[in-house]
Amino acid sequence: MAVDRFRLDGKVAAVIGGTGVLGGHIASGFASAGAAVVVMGRRQAEGDERVRLIRDAGGTAVYVRCDAMDAASLAQAHRRIRDDCGEVAILLNAAGGNQANATVTADKPFQSIQLNDWHACVDLNLVGGVLLPCQEFGPRMVENGAGSIINIASVSSHLPLSRVVAYSAAKAAVLSLTKWLAREWATTGVRVNSISPGFFPAEQNRRMLFNEDGTPTERTKLILGHTPMGRFGDPDELIGAAVFLASDAASSFVTGSDLAVDGGFMATTL
Repeated sequence: MAVDRFRLDGKVAAVIGGTGVLGGHIASGFASAGAAVVVMGRRQAEGDERVRLIRDAGGTAVYVRCDAMDAASLAQAHRRIRDDCGEVAILLNAAGGNQANATVTADKPFQSIQLNDWHACVDLNLVGGVLLPCQEFGPRMVENGAGSIINIASVSSHLPLSRVVAYSAAKAAVLSLTKWLAREWATTGVRVNSISPGFFPAEQNRRMLFNEDGTPTERTKLILGHTPMGRFGDPDELIGAAVFLASDAASSFVTGSDLAVDGGFMATTL
């Protein structure tokens, strides 16, 4: 009998940052592929709404509050998931975002960035975005002998973007840590990969991309001019990549890889 390699039936998928736009859409995608999804994050209203959307579509989901920057909060959430849902087989780390105070502008040169603002951005994307969740969930996956961890990197992991200096540095570190963990756990049955999204309008970048009247900013014109497809991505366009990496049947020999979903952004130089 043929096996549908892109099904996640019987798997528990924990989506940290599932209360956000990109993480939430991927959570819905996991559920549509058959996974029991745990939407995780600090924002109860957004978490409950994502769970409602998943359930209305016929999927299985619960919301578990957690703070990805707090190891104790992650541990408590993990215990609850194991008690209520079972062992986590898929971990998506989608917490992160840019910090305005760690951004370079015409009025704020690189040397004016304050150390606490730098740490806030790097810690959000690297420590809360990958390190602490992998420390909490990864060892149990290793013990179980199976698991897929997917970290959300960025095109700026590869090509440091203008202005967003701390974010670019943090996302480059996300890519490096992803590869390091993939190597360390390669023989245990745990795979670690990343996705590098291009430009997807979401809460953290909307002001940078659109003026108050909804017209595109000059930065948007530069981005789209550098993107061969000539448009922004739709959050649902991340689902296929995430399901592929989550599925042991589809990507059993894939670890330490980064999958760009960027409309060709990184393929363009001039």
